[in-house]
Amino acid sequence: MQTKKYHLIVIGAGSGGLVAAAGAAGLGAKVALIEKHKMGGDCLNTGCVPSKAIIRSAKIIHDAQTAERFGLKPHRFDIKLDSILASVREVQTKLAHHDSVERFTSLGVDVHLGEYQFISPNQISNGKETLEAKRFCIATGAAPFVPPIPGLDKIPSLTSDNVWQLKELPKNLIVLGGGPIGAELAQTFARLGSKVTLVEMADRLLIREDPEVSELVKKRFEAEGLTVLLKTKAEQIDGGLIVSDPNGQKRKIAFDQILVAVGRAPNVNDLGLEKAGVQYDKKGIKVDATLQTTAKHIYACGDIVGPYQFTHTADFQARLILRNALFPGKSKIDYRVVPWCTFTEPEVARVGINESEAKQKNIPVDVFTYAMTDLDRAVCDREDEGFIKVLTSMGADQILGVTLVGLHAGDLLHELALAMHQKIGLKKVASMIHVYPTLAELSKRIADTYQRTRLTDGSKKWLKRYFQWRFG
Repeated sequence: MQTKKYHLIVIGAGSGGLVAAAGAAGLGAKVALIEKHKMGGDCLNTGCVPSKAIIRSAKIIHDAQTAERFGLKPHRFDIKLDSILASVREVQTKLAHHDSVERFTSLGVDVHLGEYQFISPNQISNGKETLEAKRFCIATGAAPFVPPIPGLDKIPSLTSDNVWQLKELPKNLIVLGGGPIGAELAQTFARLGSKVTLVEMADRLLIREDPEVSELVKKRFEAEGLTVLLKTKAEQIDGGLIVSDPNGQKRKIAFDQILVAVGRAPNVNDLGLEKAGVQYDKKGIKVDATLQTTAKHIYACGDIVGPYQFTHTADFQARLILRNALFPGKSKIDYRVVPWCTFTEPEVARVGINESEAKQKNIPVDVFTYAMTDLDRAVCDREDEGFIKVLTSMGADQILGVTLVGLHAGDLLHELALAMHQKIGLKKVASMIHVYPTLAELSKRIADTYQRTRLTDGSKKWLKRYFQWRFG
């Protein structure tokens, strides 16, 4: 059997794997990239790209139906799911060339499609050829976790992987899970015209966010016609979904389709990791702070290692692996500034700690808030639902965390995320001119809110005496 030798073999052509392969090849390393499904991984094929494309279609529908906000007559479209999903696929096609075999081949990467496994610590094989390398990067991602609910395996269920193959819009859709994926898709399908029931075991949606964020999103969902069941357990499928509340009371919910969005499980099977000396568990591959596995020449990144399952953190991790795997010395991963966004409407974006975490960890903080209803551009756009909340070190302007809820929150977050990363305080943010009227002014407004707290009663009295002396 033929053996090909490389400096680096990357397993998985999702966001982390693509960055690692392209980066290493660009530096001059001899690189092989392995992918057993589709180039681009979950993000392009079943995750970020199709979900954001369909969310955009759903927003247009919602805006048309609520057009009286703009002084217009509301309009209801003749909605055909197959047409909307065809548009989603067009978006994917436009972006696919970025992740294509042809592009990566042109970058100097040897792309191997198919299923390969470790047969030794330094070799992988598909049974027809063997690939050998000094270094490896495993970036095989994760897949939707389907819980063992009795009866669920007897019916065709939906996940974020296969929902894109739907032919007709479900009349009655149940969404299991109130995390980011479940929340986004629940609101989207409700806007498309499905009657949606969202079932969540926890006492609120988006459990990683502050309680008032969860409550705001819940109220928005209910205002749009969704049924939100919290503290509710899915017991079994039997002519419908049987659920129970905290008191043990059960009831049956009818549905045409059920979408499972309760979490994701790492893709660790069928890789031969034991033969490579790589330890893993149900949470994924075990890595240290340098993203090195228990096999010192093998690194891992992305959803398969966590702790964040985002495209941008996989990218971030892959860049560190390039440094650590290919060059002397080691750098540690720094998760101090990891931004993320849930693309519901309103969007929910965050970086750093939130108020709940600060209390849990006994971190002394000052908290500053500013409502979107006070931001002129948000009011002009008739999109003034939400707020920004910034946590700083107590008595100082150093930013420890930002929660932003509102229109384009994911875009607006980055100015303050950069300030956190570069340790720029709110005082300097307040000193920068921001264009009026823009949503980006939100950063200046929250910084001004901080600045006003610096004007204490004592300083006010001093200024009053100064002005009397100066101007009479």
